[in-house]
Amino acid sequence: MAKVELKQPVIDEISELIDGAATVVLADYRGLTVAEDTELRRSLREAGVTYKVYKNSMMNFAFKDTEFADLSQHLAGPTAIAVCKEDATAAARILAKFAKDAEALEIKAGVVEGVYYDAAGIGTIASIPPRDELLAKLLGSLKSPMADFARVIKQIAEKDGEEVAEEAEEAKTEEAPAEEATEEKADDAKEEATEEKAEETPAEEAKEEEAPAEEKAEEATEEEVPAEEEAEEEAPAEDAE
Repeated sequence: MAKVELKQPVIDEISELIDGAATVVLADYRGLTVAEDTELRRSLREAGVTYKVYKNSMMNFAFKDTEFADLSQHLAGPTAIAVCKEDATAAARILAKFAKDAEALEIKAGVVEGVYYDAAGIGTIASIPPRDELLAKLLGSLKSPMADFARVIKQIAEKDGEEVAEEAEEAKTEEAPAEEATEEKADDAKEEATEEKAEETPAEEAKEEEAPAEEKAEEATEEEVPAEEEAEEEAPAEDAE
């Protein structure tokens, strides 16, 4: 089997690994102990970073005609590749942090979101906080003005509520004399009605007293009628004489 056929699966694996990657960082791992290498791989894996070691020639073929082509100039000596497809700063941040304690680890270069950076540039990228931390800070900065705004609105609402309560209390105070005046008028009207009724009572009694007088007048009239009849009877007797 030709050597090209043996190499092609590895090249395809690397090409698939870097396809769509947010970050690709190359590092020289010579001098790391087994324990250090194991710890480094664990830290990278927990952050979602894939860490592999390939032959430089295989990576050179995979980088060709891609946005990672500038990394080919650093493919000398033992080279490990760290790839992350989501967090653009994760690989650089973890490698830089680990290199502070493990001096044997050396960052060579990298490509972050399509931009090539040398070792110094990757060190600067490493100082950028994680994506989640940046989002938390952004939300915190947005939340603070919103909280201040909500507090101001609450204070305005409370102030308006106090003013409304004061106005209601004043209105209630103003209405109290009016209610008292209304009650006084009602009492006066009631007294006037009582007085009028008291005045009407003697008149009704007088009317009732007049009624027997009228009856006596009628009886007197009835008594006068027979007297007139007797006078008429006497008149013919006088004519006869």
